[in-house]
Amino acid sequence: MADVKKSTKKVAAKKAVEVKSTADLQKTLAEKQKDLLESMRSHKSGELVNPRVLGGLRKEIARLHTAIRAAALDAKESK
Repeated sequence: MADVKKSTKKVAAKKAVEVKSTADLQKTLAEKQKDLLESMRSHKSGELVNPRVLGGLRKEIARLHTAIRAAALDAKESK
């Protein structure tokens, strides 16, 4: 059988997000949203070379929202 190669990039990124505090997650979220807005503007003006960046930024923002929500639920359960 062929060897199955597992990707560690997603796991490493997920672990990096989990160890951050809620304030750090909020700060990163604001930066990503700003980057998305700038990328959308450049895409509309025709300056953006790779439009696939937009989807990647949206996914990163969604992951950050999920991590923030999970942290809030954990804090709520621990009370």
